[in-house]
Amino acid sequence: MLPNTYPDLNTLPLPCYVVEESLLRRNLELISDVAGRAGVEFILAFKAFALWKTFGIFRDYVRHTTASSPYEARMALEKFGTRAHTYSPAYEEGTFPEILRCSSHVTFNSLSQYDRFSRAVATASHAVSVGLRINPEHSPVGTLLYNPCAPGSRFGILADQLPAELPPDIEGFHCHVHCESSSYDLEETLHHVERKFGRWLPQLCWLNLGGGHLLTRSGYDADHLVRLLRDFKARYPNLKLILEPGSAFAWQTGFLAARVIDIVANDGIKTAVLNVSFTCHMPDCLEMPYHPAVRGAETLEGAAANGHEREACVYRLGGNSCLAGDWMGYWCFAQPLQVGDILVFEDMIHYTTVKTTMFNGIHHPAIVLLRADGSVETLRRYSYEDYLNRMN
Repeated sequence: MLPNTYPDLNTLPLPCYVVEESLLRRNLELISDVAGRAGVEFILAFKAFALWKTFGIFRDYVRHTTASSPYEARMALEKFGTRAHTYSPAYEEGTFPEILRCSSHVTFNSLSQYDRFSRAVATASHAVSVGLRINPEHSPVGTLLYNPCAPGSRFGILADQLPAELPPDIEGFHCHVHCESSSYDLEETLHHVERKFGRWLPQLCWLNLGGGHLLTRSGYDADHLVRLLRDFKARYPNLKLILEPGSAFAWQTGFLAARVIDIVANDGIKTAVLNVSFTCHMPDCLEMPYHPAVRGAETLEGAAANGHEREACVYRLGGNSCLAGDWMGYWCFAQPLQVGDILVFEDMIHYTTVKTTMFNGIHHPAIVLLRADGSVETLRRYSYEDYLNRMN
């Protein structure tokens, strides 16, 4: 049952993403508790969540952020208020000074990048800690699109490419191999890191274990994560451990609300056409792919959908773009859908607003913050002028 303070969806600027402050703080409190018990630092990865008008909430719980580009690094400094931990697959001569200005840590993806830019780091106006991204040649991620350690990956340095003695200015390693993974996946990863890179760990000051640690998901063993990190720190007391999840912060903290604007029936299969788009507004649904949960509907996947496609209350859901594949199916609703009905896609805050496009000039969802006291604040509404600026 929705709380009494929950807004009438008809009063929202549909379509819109709705971030729920109480749920966001729930996640932040859990992450802060784990960080304190384990003696590690969690930092926010902008690649999954970058709604800077909510940073005032985040600053109650975390101190730093991670960036992958000059724009993200500048946002860290100017909007979050602290310099970024920055990693990029490759830096450019023209923008690297901006990276340095906005960063406290800079991680290089290759030794050639380190050789090219290390002198600039040494002469920066403030201290910048230098790291290297390593590739332990192991990842629990099964989907190749999201596997950073797939054979031939462009990410990270292999153990046999490192010198026996690291350059003296290398202070840390960065290792990112997870995606929505468990603490037991991390345990296996740490075995591989120690086996392949253990000889260098005593030479370092920090180890960044990247993102993909979904500790706010139901069933995640946070106590095991604490024990695992504490044990690792006991073996390497010289290391500060850093974790930079993105999804974990915004996991199940809000939704995307949209209207049904038409219902099309062909070959007995009904598609509810919405005023949002999977390719524009929920791209991971098509890239991953996965069926998002729709409030009040049963998700039918694979064998569960077989034989049900033509039933009265079963619908595909289609986006309002010209892309033929801008649809997903099937969902079973309690009653037949009507034009004007509001549908709610659950858990649509992480990896959505950071990846949306204005393909086809599709109207962009507004961004709304549902405050803990029940008040509603519209953080951003989009217009034709925003589309023009994107195309300019």
